Amino acid sequence: MQEKNLYEYAVIRVVPRVEREEFLNVGIILFCKKAKFIKVKQIVPLEKILALSVEADVEQIQANIQAFAKVAHGTKDGGPIAMMDIPSRFRWLTALRSSVIQTSRPHPGICDDLDQTVERLFAELVL
Repeated sequence: MQEKNLYEYAVIRVVPRVEREEFLNVGIILFCKKAKFIKVKQIVPLEKILALSVEADVEQIQANIQAFAKVAHGTKDGGPIAMMDIPSRFRWLTALRSSVIQTSRPHPGICDDLDQTVERLFAELVL
């Protein structure tokens, strides 16, 4: 029998105009401490972002979302936060902030397959 995984996830959001508090769900970050697992899956729906704000700097938003993924996955070009351990990276990425890239509060769950769960949550909450 496959062991269950306790995980946490958060929805990645783009908030083109922070003062208006309107956002688009653009991705998922899922973390499992026991499995030493963290994964980000995202899209950048430029037309939807521009529908919320024609003044949105979509190139900067794309760069910020890519940087978010680099930190999560611990890539060498992700900066000093990317070099931290997986739990610290997840906590840093899901910390409350007032910026164009934000996350929901973390939510818990239990699953058999972490990769499949990322795909399911992405389909349910982003697409």
